[in-house]
Order: sequence, then C-alpha cells, then structure tokens
Amino acid sequence: MARLSFMLPIAGFVLAGGKSSRMGEDKASLRLEGHSLLDIACRKLLAITSEVFIVGSRKQFGAEAIEDIFADRGPLGGIHAALALGHAELNLVMAVDLPFVEDKFLGYLAREAKASDAVVTLPRTADGWQPLCAVYGQSFLAPAEEALRGGRNKIDHLFKEISLRMIDEVELRGAGFNPEMFDNLNTPGDATRARQRLQKGVLSSS
Repeated sequence: MARLSFMLPIAGFVLAGGKSSRMGEDKASLRLEGHSLLDIACRKLLAITSEVFIVGSRKQFGAEAIEDIFADRGPLGGIHAALALGHAELNLVMAVDLPFVEDKFLGYLAREAKASDAVVTLPRTADGWQPLCAVYGQSFLAPAEEALRGGRNKIDHLFKEISLRMIDEVELRGAGFNPEMFDNLNTPGDATRARQRLQKGVLSSS
C-alpha cells in the first residue's frame, strides 16, 4: 500500500491476524451480543478516528487489510506493519480480542499520547504492560524493525530503549476506568465468561 502524501494526526489499527489456536475458531469472527469481535473493535476505534485499518490476512479481511511484512512473528509483526503503512504520526493499536475496552478510555489514551512526546503511550496494570491497547508513535517503526530482523519478537523488551508514557493502575482507577477492561479472550472458556459478564451489562460504547 502506498504512503499518503500527508500525515494524519492519529490512525486506528485492529490486530486481527492471530492464529486463534487456543480458541479453536477465528477470534475476529467470534460473536458477542450479535456482533463479531472485529466489528466491536472497529466501532470502538471509529469513536476516536475516522481512519481505522485491519491488520491481518487480505484473503480473510479483503484487499484493504494490512498484511505483516515479517510473517508469523506475533503482535510485534502486526504493529510493525501498521507503522510501515506510514499514515499517521500516532497509531492507536488494539487487539481484536479486547471487547471490554471502553471508548472513553481510548479517547483518554489518545489525548495523553498527543500531550506527550513519548514514543509509546500505554497502560500498565497489576498484570503487566498492555501493549495491545496502546498508542505507538511513528518512530517506534525503527526499533520494531531492528528487533524483528534480529529474531526478537517481544514488544515489552523494546520499552527499555524508548521513551514511554505509562498509565498505571492508580491513574486508571483515578480516571474512572476498571483495569478488568483489558481482559482478553483466548479460549472458549474466556468467551463463555465474557457472555456471562455481558448478561450483567452491555459492551461499553461511550
């Protein structure tokens, strides 16, 4: 895909290229409350930016999907592919299997990234870094590519080399966000629990 001749302030990317081996079916197509996880993720990102792209197989998602340049290298390969597209200075990246992330939090994340000169803006909870719900500056492309060329696939290993704007759990809770929104869906059991959780409420869209 050719680069645009101008840079957007922020673009959104859904990482939908995982193998879903533990789930036993394609996670992007998994449905919650009548909507696929892909539709849910796209809708959330569209609340933040009009430019939303799917990172995954063109055979599965169509000709506009962004395919990994470094195949089968996990989420870092997907983030690298998103940045290599080169449309935006800031890139809001979210995994397809995070249906409980709130639109309001994505807006908060984007605002903090715009206000900071950090290369990456991301949450850190008691469970650790949340690199699959984060804003990556265009300058993250170079260290990501260097790592991938060197056979290194761990995203958080790169955080020692760059400037970060960390949103810790204290800040999250203080801003009114529950860290449980980062619960992802990896197994059929996770999907069952998500449906049970949704019976007590609805997917946040505001």
